[in-house]
Amino acid sequence: MIFPNFAHLKKQSTLKLFPASAHTQLEFDKIKTLLTEHCQFEYSKEKSGRLRIHTQKSFIETELKQTHEYRQLLDNAIYFPNDYVLNLSKELKLLSIPGAVLSGENFLQLRKLVESMQKIFRWFDEERKAIYPGLASLLRHTHYEKSVIPMIDEKIDEQGQVKNNASELLRSIRLNLYQKRNELRRVFQRIISKLNKQGYLADIEESFLNGRRVVAVFAEQKRTVKGILHGESDSRQTVFIEPEETIDLNNELSSLETDERKEVYRILRQLSADLSVHAELLSTYHDIVGEYDFIRGKARLAQTMQADYPVLNDRSMIHLVNAYHPLLYLYNQKQNKPTIPVNLNLDEKNRILVISGPNAGGKTVTLKTVGLLQMMVQSGLLVPVHPSSQFGIFKQLMIHIGDTQSLEFELSTYSSHLLHMKYFMENANGRTLFFIDELGSGSDPNLGGAFAEVILEELAKKHAYGIVTTHYLNLKVMANKTAGIINGAMAFDEKNLLPLYKLIVGKPGSSYTFSIAERIGMDKKLIEKARKLVDEEHFRLDKLLNRTEQELQQIHKKEKELQQLLKENEGLKKEMQQVMDKERHCQQVELLKQQNRITEERLAYLKDMERKINQIFVQWRKEEDKNKLIKEMQALFFKKNETQRTNKMKKKIESKFEEVGGEIKIGDKVMMKRNHQVGVVKELRGKRAVVQIGVLPMQVELNDLIVVKEKEKKE
Repeated sequence: MIFPNFAHLKKQSTLKLFPASAHTQLEFDKIKTLLTEHCQFEYSKEKSGRLRIHTQKSFIETELKQTHEYRQLLDNAIYFPNDYVLNLSKELKLLSIPGAVLSGENFLQLRKLVESMQKIFRWFDEERKAIYPGLASLLRHTHYEKSVIPMIDEKIDEQGQVKNNASELLRSIRLNLYQKRNELRRVFQRIISKLNKQGYLADIEESFLNGRRVVAVFAEQKRTVKGILHGESDSRQTVFIEPEETIDLNNELSSLETDERKEVYRILRQLSADLSVHAELLSTYHDIVGEYDFIRGKARLAQTMQADYPVLNDRSMIHLVNAYHPLLYLYNQKQNKPTIPVNLNLDEKNRILVISGPNAGGKTVTLKTVGLLQMMVQSGLLVPVHPSSQFGIFKQLMIHIGDTQSLEFELSTYSSHLLHMKYFMENANGRTLFFIDELGSGSDPNLGGAFAEVILEELAKKHAYGIVTTHYLNLKVMANKTAGIINGAMAFDEKNLLPLYKLIVGKPGSSYTFSIAERIGMDKKLIEKARKLVDEEHFRLDKLLNRTEQELQQIHKKEKELQQLLKENEGLKKEMQQVMDKERHCQQVELLKQQNRITEERLAYLKDMERKINQIFVQWRKEEDKNKLIKEMQALFFKKNETQRTNKMKKKIESKFEEVGGEIKIGDKVMMKRNHQVGVVKELRGKRAVVQIGVLPMQVELNDLIVVKEKEKKE
């Protein structure tokens, strides 16, 4: 069943593939297999197997966003409550059928499903809904039904059995069963004890046959023990007899057990009917849990191949930055080998890329990389590219790769090739992405090259996007002079005869035919003879491409060295800037320290002024000689001869008192360090002291006081 928020999938159009085996040729089927391995739920495994390639931007973007958000959860080790992985498709289908009855175990599994959904709904608080909108969107068209779990718990216990109190009748039946079984056990024990003393019992003593409790008696004593004979052992030395005393009890037990089964069945049937009201909702829950497992599988696959979330555009274009073939990346990762990334751009100006270069240089791998990544993105899978990469959306994808000889229609390789090209030219448009490996191969080079040129020109007129690999020189020349077509080459180390697997866009590449022949040690006479057979202009052009490519590699090498030097220079510049910033910071800190010190001194000065003013106000009321106080006020406010006065005060105090130091106690004479006034300590209050100076007591910091004593007068 498809639940509401996925009902639109039926209307989704998918990417049109040609030929039908295109997904196999681009190895998309292997990606689906890997995805299936990362899924746990039967629903998600089935969905992985039939993964569709979509063409609607909004749907693709939602799929990519959901996978990206789940990968963030995995990368940050954030728990998401989708541990429930049971497959309940049959049970849910049965629940929707009127009159169907589910077992206690079925109800227990449905309870786990609802409990899992309860955890998911609780997990998505308002904050997480904002952080993970893609994942939260799965719950947009459904709700959590609180009544389901209590409905099941009322009737079914934790082991999947119907509870004793599920109904009053069942409780009564099971109570009677319990009593009768105890009574039967006591009677049976008495019979066994009696028969055992008489020596009638075999080694096994008792057993159950046909649901009845029986005793095992030696065959020769079967007529001695009264009861019903239920059977005998294979050796016929032991017979099984239901004692006469227990027949009525066994009959009552059998009747009660039948009543119990009927009542249990009635309860399960009623519960199935009650729960069938929520059958559609439970199916929705089942699909949601499966969808979350499917998204988790995609996120885990993305982790293995270091895949990322690219930019999606609703138009035809491809912009790849550091793109990797996912399967090649995984293989090289196991082998501890590096994988060379692909960088290319197909847009309205340059729609078709013609890649040339030597065999085994990576042309086909590059072509397959672009095709496979495009299919993955449009199926909602993250891809191993830099996140700044951009993917357009195409309506159809065409591919012609490898030997396409058709035995069924008695077509040669080239005939099959032309048949495919005919389909390409007739059906291509501006939303088509095509891939052609070795365009024009399989025929006479001159004729095949001419046809290839016509085919490529026609595809360019149709505004189709694609990648073509070739060895034909005429296609390389054509690409340079035809609007919408651009050359590309696979880099090659001519000195060591090694492919570099790196795509260089903007120039054609050489096939290095004669260079490879020379390097492997082929006879020079044969090479020279072959050269003479080749058209001179053709040979000169290939040689020119060869030399150009090598020179371009040197330029790239120098450019790389220059970039490294620039990077080092930038690093030194940053270090110097950091040193300068640090020095500037130190200077600012020092300046602030000085300002703070001045502020503290100013604050202390103001406090001292306030104290002195208060002291003058107190003395003003008591002092008759107001002129003396006026002079003090003038000295205080206008700073006249303040330094001289301070020095005089200091000399006057020093002439009368001498410093003693030590701990300050009540009653000590002390001198204030700042203004050299002397007073008596009246009280100690923590780090302060109350000092009586004249008639005015004041509080002074202890560290601003020093103990003094009067000097002795000289006679």
